[in-house]
Amino acid sequence: MHLTPADARRISGSYSVVRQPDRPDVAAQSDPKVIETVSAMLSEIERDGLPAVRRYAERLDGWTGGEDFEVPESTWGPLTDDLPQDLRDALDAGAERTRRFAEMQRSHLVDFEDEVIPGVVCGQRYVPIGSVGAYLPAGRFPLLASAFMTVGVARAAGVPNVVSCTPPSLHGQVHPAVLYSARASGAQRVFAVGGVQALAAMAFGLLDGVPSDMIVGAGNAFVAEAKRQLYGQSGIDVLAGPSEVAVIADETATAQMVAADLLAQAEHGPSSPACLVTTSAELAAAVEVEIERQLEGLATRDIAGAAWRDWGSIYVADSPKTAVEIMDLLAPEHLEILAEDTDFYLENMRNYGSLFLGPWSTVAYADKGMSGTNHVLPTGRGARYTAGLSVARFLKQLTYQKATRASTQAQAGPVVTIADFEGMPGHRDSAQLRLDILARD
Repeated sequence: MHLTPADARRISGSYSVVRQPDRPDVAAQSDPKVIETVSAMLSEIERDGLPAVRRYAERLDGWTGGEDFEVPESTWGPLTDDLPQDLRDALDAGAERTRRFAEMQRSHLVDFEDEVIPGVVCGQRYVPIGSVGAYLPAGRFPLLASAFMTVGVARAAGVPNVVSCTPPSLHGQVHPAVLYSARASGAQRVFAVGGVQALAAMAFGLLDGVPSDMIVGAGNAFVAEAKRQLYGQSGIDVLAGPSEVAVIADETATAQMVAADLLAQAEHGPSSPACLVTTSAELAAAVEVEIERQLEGLATRDIAGAAWRDWGSIYVADSPKTAVEIMDLLAPEHLEILAEDTDFYLENMRNYGSLFLGPWSTVAYADKGMSGTNHVLPTGRGARYTAGLSVARFLKQLTYQKATRASTQAQAGPVVTIADFEGMPGHRDSAQLRLDILARD
């Protein structure tokens, strides 16, 4: 997530580079070995079905639970009862706020119909997809809010069948906090299976007999590649690479806050890029020093430090307008505005996954579900052409039309003309038939 020579030619203002990686950005799916491994796994699972899922689960997940991967609902309570009460309260709050925002979004997606020309009425309906498979990661960091953003939002959209998969990580059991988060989000069925085999099992309908119309959720490079290869068999949310954070800051921002917010996202992984664009050279210099200071006391410094060392960037822009130009080219997944005039950036920015305005709004809040917006967002400059996961992604915008006899000439006449020119007699005859009926009556 840094500027290329081609980018530089598109920026009208001036800027200076304080630091940036000396290598190309990490592609979301680029490792040939990952691509080959995933392809072989998917082919085997599609051919052999659930026995292949079980073989991979035993080898990769350490699964010893026998034939049935489902976590019985009767065990959900006992498995989560020992979680701290404050954690349960926090997860309940995140699930409820994410659901509330999704319901607010849904209320603004309205069905309608109206007359296009006299006698021709067109309309649209929002219809939920039939089945969703949600992957809930529980690896190095169990991302507890993932269920809010996937299971909970799908439920808010009215999806009738939602299944969830999460890897068995504790003595053959699913992670209790992940399970609690799933339950708080309205999960219906949870299966203890992880990785590529989980996505394949949901896409092919091997767990509950219903192929998932859409598979969603974060994961490692193998999970991301599986989603890419399964696209077409099922819909997906986004093709995500390493988590990204960017900050636009002016002289009113503090180096302490900028550094803390950059490192908070850098700890997602050693290839997670973090970028600062500032209109203050003094702040740029102070942030570099402050990041090194904060890394000394950060428990995840081996991860966040590597991410900053290898993928961190800082640019000093000559104006807010130039800062916007730079960020719209980078199209970051998460973008914080730590500047006095946040409205300027809200009105002028076009390319980002989600925007965080002012010092009292931080990416960490949304990551954990506390603000209610979805954190399944495009990376790798994908925000140039797509938004992240939302209630709208679980709804199909279906159109329909109906016409009266009196509108026939207005439609059929031009169709005959166009079809004749194109050399498509079937289209011409379909329209001309109706004209002939009118002429006879």
